[in-house]
Amino acid sequence: MSMKILNHFKALNPLNKKYIPYGKQNITKNDINAVLKVLKSDFITQGPILPKFENEISKKVNSQYSIAVNSATSALHIACLALDLKEKDYLWTTPITFVASANCGRFCGAKIDFVDIDLFTGLISIEALEKKLALAKKVNKLPKIIVPVHLAGTSCDMKRIFELSKIYGFSIIEDASHALGGRYENEPVGGCKYSDITIFSFHPVKIITTGEGGVAVTNKSELAQKMRDLRSHFIIKDEKRFLDKKEGEWKYEMQGLGFNYRMNEIQASLGLSQLKRLEEIINKRNILYKKYQKLLANYPIKFLKIPNTSYSSVHLCIILINESKIRDMIFSKFLENKIGVQLHYYPVHLQPYYKNLGFKKGDFPSSEEYSSKAISLPLYPELRNNDMNRVAKTLKIIL
Repeated sequence: MSMKILNHFKALNPLNKKYIPYGKQNITKNDINAVLKVLKSDFITQGPILPKFENEISKKVNSQYSIAVNSATSALHIACLALDLKEKDYLWTTPITFVASANCGRFCGAKIDFVDIDLFTGLISIEALEKKLALAKKVNKLPKIIVPVHLAGTSCDMKRIFELSKIYGFSIIEDASHALGGRYENEPVGGCKYSDITIFSFHPVKIITTGEGGVAVTNKSELAQKMRDLRSHFIIKDEKRFLDKKEGEWKYEMQGLGFNYRMNEIQASLGLSQLKRLEEIINKRNILYKKYQKLLANYPIKFLKIPNTSYSSVHLCIILINESKIRDMIFSKFLENKIGVQLHYYPVHLQPYYKNLGFKKGDFPSSEEYSSKAISLPLYPELRNNDMNRVAKTLKIIL
């Protein structure tokens, strides 16, 4: 590295700078008061707040039913079980996602395969999906479930995926962990117009948070009931649903193998409070994203393309470095200068677990090229203009 560049970095003086995370929760006094109110109440779990939170989620996304659980991973798991995913079935998703989008299928004993992405959007490639489905039909290996991933808060082309599901007979779970508050064809993501179930995440870096948590939304009553049963040990207390004769008021039945995936009242109260600010949060994220686009307009980078059919919730600000060979150096220099950046994501098929299942480098070229160029820049509602300018200045010096 030249002395000139070293002097530039010295001028940044990272030792005197605060750390800028790539994402963080935004907690207000109202959020804190909502949690305190629950802590002082009679119920801190299995009380009245959770159903209120679920109802408000359904209103926001135009779904009939919401089933809140302790993580989006849990939501993906019970969604697969509700759709009767079993051993020898196939679940397809994309390599550019968090591992849970694929793992949920493995939890059910199913086989996993992937569909490559569109390099310019980071979303599932409809062209690649069409080709893969046609080939799978010939060898009788069609998927039972496809999990499109709304990367960074931008919806996949759900109408086209839905049309393909009618031809090839698969179910659809939207992994919208990033996309609460986003829209597709001017309707809320989560309305399940083109899917069976949609999943949202409430992890602290997501759009809103419950600490940890997630929710599955659907318009199908039988799926909703199955997921409710699965999240709480499959224990039935409604005597109308009993399989055996009622023996007393204490009676309950375990009618299947369920899990302890419940969300508690403390988490639900935080989520309910945060949900009131959803539109404000999404608007601020979009404003910040546009500022980044202006600040970095003349840099040798690309922003992920957001299709005209989508209004993104902009969970992430992902840029693609034109030259993949320098991406890792850029990544390291950001961290050295106390600027939190991240990779969303390293291809799932190249994780050791999935390589042991037979996947290898070269299987999904666009996903692999994407992961060699992508960097997620800091983006959250409290991000200040000075912080954004610092991010831009640091990137300029590195490049």
